[in-house]
Order: sequence, then C-alpha cells, then structure tokens
Amino acid sequence: MADDKKVIMLGNEAIARGAWEAGVKVSSAYPGTPSTEISENLVKYKEDLYAEWAPNEKVAAEVAIGASISGVRAMACMKHVGLNVASDPLYTVSYMGVNGGLVFMVADDPGLYSSQNEQDTRMIARAAGVPVLEPSDSAEAKEFVKKAFEISETYDRPVIFRITTRLAHSQGLVELGEREALEDRPYEKNIRKNVMMPGNAKFRHVEIEKRNNELKEAADTMDINRVEMNDTKIGVITSGIPYQYVKEAIPEASVLKLGMVNPLPRKMIEEFAGKVETLYIVEELDPVIEEQVKSWGIKATGKEIFTIQGEYSANMIRQAILKEDLKIRKDEDVPQRPPILCPGCPHRSVFYVLNKLKMHAAGDIGCYTLGAVAPLSVVDTTICMGASISSLHGMEKAKGKDYIKNWVAVIGDSTFLHTGVNSLMNMVYNQATGTVLILDNSTTGMTGHQDHAATGKTLQGDPTYAIDIPGLCRSIGVPNVCVVNAFDIETLEKTIKEEVAKEEVSVIITRTPCVLLDKSRKPVYAADPEKCKKCGMCMKPGCPAMTRNADGTIHIDDTMCTGCGLCETLCKFDAIKLVKAGER
Repeated sequence: MADDKKVIMLGNEAIARGAWEAGVKVSSAYPGTPSTEISENLVKYKEDLYAEWAPNEKVAAEVAIGASISGVRAMACMKHVGLNVASDPLYTVSYMGVNGGLVFMVADDPGLYSSQNEQDTRMIARAAGVPVLEPSDSAEAKEFVKKAFEISETYDRPVIFRITTRLAHSQGLVELGEREALEDRPYEKNIRKNVMMPGNAKFRHVEIEKRNNELKEAADTMDINRVEMNDTKIGVITSGIPYQYVKEAIPEASVLKLGMVNPLPRKMIEEFAGKVETLYIVEELDPVIEEQVKSWGIKATGKEIFTIQGEYSANMIRQAILKEDLKIRKDEDVPQRPPILCPGCPHRSVFYVLNKLKMHAAGDIGCYTLGAVAPLSVVDTTICMGASISSLHGMEKAKGKDYIKNWVAVIGDSTFLHTGVNSLMNMVYNQATGTVLILDNSTTGMTGHQDHAATGKTLQGDPTYAIDIPGLCRSIGVPNVCVVNAFDIETLEKTIKEEVAKEEVSVIITRTPCVLLDKSRKPVYAADPEKCKKCGMCMKPGCPAMTRNADGTIHIDDTMCTGCGLCETLCKFDAIKLVKAGER
C-alpha cells in the first residue's frame, strides 16, 4: 500500500499510516471518541498487522505489552479516560520497559466534546515516568509515530503518544512512505525485568530513572523539539495543536516548539528563554510545561492570562498576549438544540417506561446517558464506564433495600462487557437486591457502531463467537435474568415492576438493535388529524420525528421516522398508522 504520493489525511488516519510504516504488528484498543478512527484505519493494513477491539483499555494495554515482550512493535489505543482504566499496567510496564517498541496512543478531549472530564494525559505520564510525544498536525502525527517507536526501543521505555480531538479530526497533507522491514526481536527470559515482584521492581525503578535521565539529556538535541527564532520581543513555548494557533496569531514571535513534552529539554528551554524579552507558555488544559519551567527559576507567563478549560484559538492568543480588541461579535441568542436520542432508538421506549413508573436510573457512559434530559428525565447519575451497577449497589448498602425499589441501573451491552461484569459480580457476591437493565443494542453505539465481544464480528471483519450476555449473567450467579424487546412496552413495564419487587439481584436485558445498524428503508408512520385527539401521549417519549401542527394535532416527519412503532403503541385512538414500507 506504500507509495510516495502526498495525500490529505485526518490525524487519526495519519497515525494509523504511521503505525503501518513503523512496522507495528499488533494493536489493541477500546473505541472511544476521539481515538476510535485510529483502529478503524489500521484494518486497512491487516495484511501486515493485527488490530482488535478489546473489552476494555486495561485488556488492550496488556495485549500490547505481551506483544512487546515477545519482540514486536505494538500499541494500545484509547481516549484519555480510557488511560485511567489502563493505568494499572501502564505504571508497571514503565518499570519493566520493553522488548519490541511499545506505544500508548491516547486522545485527550479539551472542550469536552464527547467526554465526562478534561483530564490531561501529560499529568498521568509524569506520574508514571513515561515519555510523551505530541504532534501538531497530520504530517507530524505520521512521522512522530515512527519516532515514538524508535525512542521506545532505544531507551527501553513505553511511550505515550498524545493527541487531542482537534488533531484527531483535522486534515493535513501527509507524505506516504514505505513500511519498515523489521525483524522480530528475540525473546529472552528475564525474570528480573519482566516479573514485577517487589524485589525486582525496586531494581527496575532505579533502572528506569537512569533511562529517563538519559532521555532528558537527549531531549535537548532531538529534532522533534525545535526553535524558530524571529522577533525576540515575544517568545513562546508551545506544543501540539496550540502551536498552530500561535503561528497564526503572532507569526512574528520566536517559538520553541516541543514535540516531546515529557521529559522537557531543560537546556534548550533555558537557552531560548535567555534570548527573548518576554516568555509565554501556551498549552491547553493543565500547566504541565509551565510549572516545570517556572520551577527552574525561569520567568514566564502562562495560566495567569490563559484558561485551564477547553480549547484555545488564535483569537484567544491575540487577546491574551497582544491585548488586541478584536471586536468579536457576541454569539446570537438562538434556541438551544440539546442532544437527543435518534428517532427509533430502542433506549427511548425503555426510558419512557421508567419515566411512567417514576423510576430513577443510575446511568452509565453511552448513548443512553441522554435519558437524563427532558422529556425522559430518568437518568440521575453518570460517572464512568461500569459505574451504574456499582453506584446502585452503594446506594442499597448505604440506605437499605427498600430505598432502591424505585431505582434501577442502566448500562449498554458494550459497556457491560467493558467493566459492568465486575460490578454485577460484586452485587451477587455481596447479596444485593438491585435491578440492572442492560440496554443491548448490538453495538458500541456512541462511538460510531463498533463491534464488541457480543456482536459476533471482530474489528478485522472476521466472524467470531458472540458472548451470550444472558448466559454470562446466569453463570456469575444472577438468579433472575429476563430478555425483553425494548419496544414491547407492556411486557417491559410488567417485567420491571416484577423484578424491582424481588429480594435478590435481577437483570433485564432489552435486546433490540440500534436503528442505525439496518440501512434498509424502514416503515413510515403517519398521524391522521381527523382521529387525533391532541392528547399528547405519543409525544411523551420525545421522538424528534414528531411535532404538533398549529391546531394541536400530531405531525410525523417521514424523512426522520424509522418505523419503530412506539408512537402507534402509545396512541389509544387509532390515529397513527403504518403508511408505507420498502427498500431504499
């Protein structure tokens, strides 16, 4: 697939290409925006490398570590909160080091476009003693991947490759290269290096500090760190996407662009600081670079004039550094368009029933988090992957079993396999009585319909065994397991009432595929204004395909209707009927 053409690529696409050119043989990942497309692009090169979806990021990291130990280049891909899940093996492999190169691809999300927090991966990397590379565009993303593997093998270190949402989903010109023809490194049994019992870990901690000191010295001469001297009145230290904003906002300024942000090139920074009159540090999120630079006694301005929240922009830099009054027009006061479940989403009928029963739901990470907003307003909590089940259990142990009789936990099929299984085991083991709803829509919906261990298909498109979720629940001791069609609201309501009343753990699996998985034309419903009583029952689930006419009767937008039939089920006056069906 290699040639010498220049092509336009997204950052994630360029990273996948860089991994192929670097000779990577194994990649494991859990989908999470903004990192998902790295793995989806890796499968284009499946003749040369193996890529998979893992049940969670910890497993993905351990798969990559195992591949590295065996002597090949490997990587694990995840979003920033996924690194929390993978932090256990990360901290330990930092002590172990590598055999074949090992890279953690981690995508941060400044601006919270698809995440529950804005944590900064560089902070975790510093704590773990792991080097971090950060590209500024698609071309660098591809080349820096190769550099990351070189550093990993040269210094016996796992490397974190940090990107952000803006880089992941921005396009740039990339020059394609050839794949490196690498021989596998031989595996040699080395108990002291690879078995992290306390005595060995103490020895390895000394070794990795020695390696990190070597990296600090090398950072001053690495070509991925570079000085661009211009007018010396203003000097800026920056990295990643903020470099692009700096160059746009103040092109005449001198810039120290960091490609490796941990460890920092201290000598290079000190020399650069000595050549400019006023030094600024421009970095999104936490003051990781700033705090270190100031700790060396270097005078610099950073978060005094910049925010620690969200993304930066060229205009923000102009206002903060140049003090320009840009006379930017304020945003128009337009109606808000909050996120909403898709027309025909099977989660909507589940939340409709829970709302009708006046139930509270401990929520989880997925499309179903939207059950928190009006008009459904059912989901009361969302913390992290798998936390719905655990937090419900905590409520019961804190307040008693009667307290949770109007509570359930809701979790998706992919999220259940990610970390929900452990939480459910805890409920069974510790004699809980709560009810868990697994909203099985047969995909990892929120990140774009990726397969998982229960869909029967791998990332590479191969058929495989599909985990039997009801059987899995029974195997860990759940005494009550029910499978219900999400759109069968009468049966669903009856089942929920029965299960929450029981004095033992119950799992209700609403098994209805995501409407977007089937691309064929769905049936379309229409409302008869002559029969419509304007009662609004069909409007209660909040389907975006349904609106009111001026006279209060119901209108169904046939371009949005997916034919789920929920509105027809709710109408008691025979005013909603199927009007057409067929193929696209």
